[in-house]
Amino acid sequence: MQPYRLIDIGINLAHDSYDHDRAEVVQRALNAGVERMVVTGSTLESAVRAISICRQWPGLMRATAGIHPHHAREFPDEDLPRLQQLLQDPMVTSAGECGLDYFRDFSPRGDQRRALTGQLELAARLGKPVFLHQRDAHRDFMAIMSDYLPRLPKAVVHCFTGSGPELDEYLDAGLFVGITGWVCDERRGLGVRALVPRIPLARLMIETDGPYLMPRNVKPKPSHRRNEPMYLQQVFEVICQARSEDAQQIADATTRNALAFFDLPLGAIGVGR
Repeated sequence: MQPYRLIDIGINLAHDSYDHDRAEVVQRALNAGVERMVVTGSTLESAVRAISICRQWPGLMRATAGIHPHHAREFPDEDLPRLQQLLQDPMVTSAGECGLDYFRDFSPRGDQRRALTGQLELAARLGKPVFLHQRDAHRDFMAIMSDYLPRLPKAVVHCFTGSGPELDEYLDAGLFVGITGWVCDERRGLGVRALVPRIPLARLMIETDGPYLMPRNVKPKPSHRRNEPMYLQQVFEVICQARSEDAQQIADATTRNALAFFDLPLGAIGVGR
């Protein structure tokens, strides 16, 4: 059976674990039906690399540029002009990954909030959609987002792992929701799997978040733990199991959503080195 045509809206393809076989990773994605990818920039340096990667495959990829909350302590306000420059690159169609993470607390919470507000201000000024991260920080996250959502064109909460009330608040605020391989986990993913049917098709997108979150339903089980876009079909499979719509309808809807949100190329795929 032919794989469904899908779009991976969150792949950390600039991660050094892909340095030795990035072209092969891209080809395996194409072979598996993943026709477009959004390459995540989570620091200034990784955003530069993400842009460079997208320039190698301009018919297939676009990038985000932002500062992950884990790195907020390393991002002084003096670096905002550099981030603005990256956001204005033609390969960058979304701001982020940005947000709050009180689960890991790798950066002080004050720095996380400062970095998030600075990035949201830039995104609003430049008219960029936003690729968002939130973990164990919902109240502070939504308090900040509520000030900026009226000025932002669109925003997606990537790698949703939250509760029903959190999902309801995101949807009420007009946010898109990204689902990763977390939903494939037979233990941790059960809560998210139960909530997947509540996400309107017009707001749903899918992602691997590779090299992280290898879907646990990949068979045969790989000898490694590095996730990559070829495994997006496993995430899609579980989403289809959780929802009542036809699989093709879900594939078409998530693809339309991603194409429009990230302003991805519409023409024939051009894979080049």
